Amino acid sequence: MNVKIIEREVLNPLGETEMEKVGINPIPKELNRISLFDNTKPGADIILETVLESLGEIEFLDVKKPAGASATPQQIEKAADAELSILALGDCGSCTTWVVLDAIRLEKRGVPTISICSHHFAPFARELARSYGAKNLRIVEIEHPIAGLSEQDVKAKTLKIIPKIKEILGI
Repeated sequence: MNVKIIEREVLNPLGETEMEKVGINPIPKELNRISLFDNTKPGADIILETVLESLGEIEFLDVKKPAGASATPQQIEKAADAELSILALGDCGSCTTWVVLDAIRLEKRGVPTISICSHHFAPFARELARSYGAKNLRIVEIEHPIAGLSEQDVKAKTLKIIPKIKEILGI
């Protein structure tokens, strides 16, 4: 049997590209207002409420947007009216994408962020952030799954990440 091998040049889909570096903003030592950016995924509201309860006497600003879609300019503007924005929840491909991209938009506006993603999607979130020039974007991993769990189970998983969030905040 004869085999004919033909060599062809193809475009490498992983080719190097130049990208804008996104500076990750430092978290202020004193926080007066935090925006809680809820993408309306099941459990995101419980996660953010649990974070709110654990951080004490800080003013919180609620921002909601549809899951799996980009935040509108008005939603970004509202979330940016704080010294920090905490975004939840990245637990599927499209919602993780938009949590990361919305966080990058806020970072570009000078607002530091913390994005909460399930541990199954956190590697994707980090790679996506890196590919957009934000390799040090703050991503906190919560145990997957969240959807379909009781409120108590979501709270229990959230309580496990509170020490990491407090560490990031320096409290």
